[in-house]
Amino acid sequence: MPLRRSLRRSLAAVAGLALLALPLAACGDDEAEGASGAPKPVAVVESLSGESTAIKLDQGFVDALGDLKLTPGTTGGGKLTKEGSLVFPITGGNVTVFTPGEVSPYVIGQIQHEGSGLTLTSGGTTVRLSNFNVDPGVSRVYGDVAVNGKTVVTSAYLFKLDGRTLEPLQAKGGKAVLTGTKVEISEVAAPLLNKTFGTKAVKAGLLVGIATITVETK
Repeated sequence: MPLRRSLRRSLAAVAGLALLALPLAACGDDEAEGASGAPKPVAVVESLSGESTAIKLDQGFVDALGDLKLTPGTTGGGKLTKEGSLVFPITGGNVTVFTPGEVSPYVIGQIQHEGSGLTLTSGGTTVRLSNFNVDPGVSRVYGDVAVNGKTVVTSAYLFKLDGRTLEPLQAKGGKAVLTGTKVEISEVAAPLLNKTFGTKAVKAGLLVGIATITVETK
């Protein structure tokens, strides 16, 4: 593959990482517009797959689960590490990135995590949150919800994202790593969990943890 094409694809993949962390406020310099007058994207990743999204669980969230007697776990390809991180494989998606200020939102697309998820168990009740799909345009994570194996809602708005704590992009052995995005319980998920487990303790905005996205750039 020619060096220029390889470099362009690598840069596009790296730019795609920003979709979980870039704040959506308009800023930056303008780029030249295309001949039609429409803004031109600075990066396009038509097919995203491989590597993972990991969430280092916040101690406050772990303590809250303990107070509610909820036990966290994973399903499918998801993992809960000994260090306290939830890890979900990236299975697909796409992303297009524009120059901030030219298009709002300036990052559009999705990152899919099909076939994995998070479980919360209390007594004889298990809630499964799975098949996460990140929508960078609205800084939201959608997913399916099942109770004791029965699906109750699909593509529900489960988590909201805050990229203001984003750390600089890191390159590690042919992989790009972006960390620092806060993952919080959404205003939709909070009442759903409260109703299911018979509590009022789950609040919208509760910090779940900090996300780290890893993708190959080769």
